[in-house]
Amino acid sequence: MLRLAITGAGGFLGWHVRTLLRALGRPEPIVVSRADLTDPAAVAARLDGVDRVLHLAGVNRGDPAEVAAGNVQLAAQLAQGLRRCATPPRSVAFANSVQAGNGTPYGDAKATAAGILASTGVALDDLLLPNLYGEHGRPFYNSVVATFCRLLATGDTPEVHGDRELTLAHATDAAARLVGVPAGGSWDPAMPPLRIGVGELARRLTGFAETYRRAEIPPLRDRHDVRLFNTYRSHAFPAHAPLPLPRRADARGELVETVRAHDGGGQTFCSGTHPGVTRGEHFHLAKIERFVVLRGSAEIALRRVGDGDVVRFAVAGDEPVAVDMPTMWAHRITNTGPGELVTLFWTNELFDPGRPDTYPEPVELPALVPGQAVVG
Repeated sequence: MLRLAITGAGGFLGWHVRTLLRALGRPEPIVVSRADLTDPAAVAARLDGVDRVLHLAGVNRGDPAEVAAGNVQLAAQLAQGLRRCATPPRSVAFANSVQAGNGTPYGDAKATAAGILASTGVALDDLLLPNLYGEHGRPFYNSVVATFCRLLATGDTPEVHGDRELTLAHATDAAARLVGVPAGGSWDPAMPPLRIGVGELARRLTGFAETYRRAEIPPLRDRHDVRLFNTYRSHAFPAHAPLPLPRRADARGELVETVRAHDGGGQTFCSGTHPGVTRGEHFHLAKIERFVVLRGSAEIALRRVGDGDVVRFAVAGDEPVAVDMPTMWAHRITNTGPGELVTLFWTNELFDPGRPDTYPEPVELPALVPGQAVVG
């Protein structure tokens, strides 16, 4: 199994890389921090004998001169460490940009950085990445998708100043390409692009948000719709959870609308759970999953992969609500009542034993303190 090292582990793409490695059951990568990069000897010590280095550290926004200098400096620092390795890595995968060499300070700096890394003699996988989007991107920094999602999640309206076409790829697809794993599960290292205008992107995300505020699942016609919706949900959680469900009552009793999925089916199933028993302790990379307790009481607990904080919801069948599992969050449900817990589960796709998109991960990590990172 390849031994990996990574720079930029704490960034947006770095988190998606580490989460994918978690899903694959791979060892945690060796992390080269920005503090390490200032010391060539420390870099060499960390990289000596590894198989592949993922160079993800970079500067995307800010003063143009600082952005340019920062990207060149980071590559130069890594290169100095590589030259000092007694046993150099077999390859370096560089998270470059399709803007490399386009005449802008950022693009020219990325091209210069690639040249610096190539000069070390270590095989360079120079990956020209398009705009990336995905769960937990940093608004007003990583991508316009993250910015629009955050605005919608906080009740604001995205504004489009000058429409143009974007070419987008999901961060997990880019992670698969960087790590060097074949297509499988919910990732594709070919990075199938989404080509969409900024105005259409704003309209699509706005439609998703408006539908989801009613606890309904919007039309999700392809893999990019699913991933855009999951990206929006990552910005809406946990502030907008649980979701209240429409209830209807007449002389016969009550009816609760648990799932309204537009243009989609998915799979629905129910479970009975004995007192004190827990189900779950796993996460999904792309699957949308909804829990609705119909009888009994339970605690639903969730933790974002790579974090230590646990989010908890007390739910009961007397007041049914929907709790949707964010992608890349470990989750579980525990029967906290004296009797049987009856829970309805819904997912947006039929279960495929060959590609279950379900990866074991405990919610509770006793050795951690709140806010402490657990990956890398």
